[in-house]
Amino acid sequence: MNHRVVVTGIAGISPLGNDWSSIRARLGLYRNAVARMEEWEEYDGLNTRLGAPAAAFELSDRYNRKTTRSMGRVALMATRASELALIDAGLLDDPLLKSGQLGISYGSSAGTPKSMAGFGKMIEEKTTKGINATTYIKMMAHTAPVNIGVFLGVTGRVITTSSACTSGSQGIGYAYEAIRSGRQRAMIAGGAEELCATEAAVFDTLFATSVRNDAADTTPRPFDADRDGLVLGEGAGTLILEEREHARARGAKIYAEIVGFGTNSDGCHVTNPNTDTMKIAMELALADADLPPSAIGYINAHGTGTQQGDVAESHATAMVFGNRVPISSLKSYMGHTLGACGALEAWASIEMMREGWFAPTINLARVDPLCAELDYIAGEGRRLECEYVMSNNFAFGGINTSLIFKKIG
Repeated sequence: MNHRVVVTGIAGISPLGNDWSSIRARLGLYRNAVARMEEWEEYDGLNTRLGAPAAAFELSDRYNRKTTRSMGRVALMATRASELALIDAGLLDDPLLKSGQLGISYGSSAGTPKSMAGFGKMIEEKTTKGINATTYIKMMAHTAPVNIGVFLGVTGRVITTSSACTSGSQGIGYAYEAIRSGRQRAMIAGGAEELCATEAAVFDTLFATSVRNDAADTTPRPFDADRDGLVLGEGAGTLILEEREHARARGAKIYAEIVGFGTNSDGCHVTNPNTDTMKIAMELALADADLPPSAIGYINAHGTGTQQGDVAESHATAMVFGNRVPISSLKSYMGHTLGACGALEAWASIEMMREGWFAPTINLARVDPLCAELDYIAGEGRRLECEYVMSNNFAFGGINTSLIFKKIG
């Protein structure tokens, strides 16, 4: 028996703000959150100077030296976002957290990069002076879900989704599958990432970063003919997923229902995107939801603003949907938040569906003729009433994800 899965709590930390009203207001201004990172000037050889830092966020009195000693910034943002999402769901301090029936499915591209420096120093300088008892805990791939679990006392299963740009969307997808199969009753799901020059350097070496360093408001430009690469951002996004009947029994507010998830891998190249397998990921999500392509009313694109990625994604989308489904990329506002993007974009997709207003891709002045013909939302937001939205993400390693959410009420 498959159980139906709903979203009962959402929270996040993002470059656009840390609550939906702030994020929605920023989307309505059609201005991005990209800034010149002056502190990156010290890195010789780094071409990009652009980033989208998360908005300042407050911590509750639960956060002290003891409870945060194993947290780097990425784990701290993930934990705070998850605490706020549980509050939103009415489940913070609920017995469900320690019952074994609530788990965590969460990821990031990596742990805190600065913590890795201690081990780098050990290799280069043959000394352990930069290492302490929590160095590894802060840098490990599963630092976000583990710290969330310890902080909140969660005793259910922990699924680590450290899969670069699909960390957040896989976190949501695998949480959905855990509940649908009856293995868990509820899940804390999502992803996080902290902004660091080392991660910018990863894309810089591939010539995939934007270098419009003196024109931060004009980049990134997903699908635009004049795009020159991505801009990294940071943040954390958490969705509380719950078995529908359990949520109904306790009178929970329900934001949306997750009805489809598809994920696969290219199996051919580590960094070059593959149109065919992107297409299959979307088809897998549609099949999982038992929906035809015509049912989808809006697509939240991965849309990074890279030369190859936008072309591959647009053609994969056209192969499934033709040019009839409105599509836009929120990375034009907050940059590429890597491990967090799947969760933050799912959150925004749900909220925009609830309102019936969808943000455009900003800085999209002229669609690249190499991109497929799609119904790109550009210029200003669009009023749309739809029952289903799709949110797609694609990552290094050829990992592809597609999520489908259904409107409630």
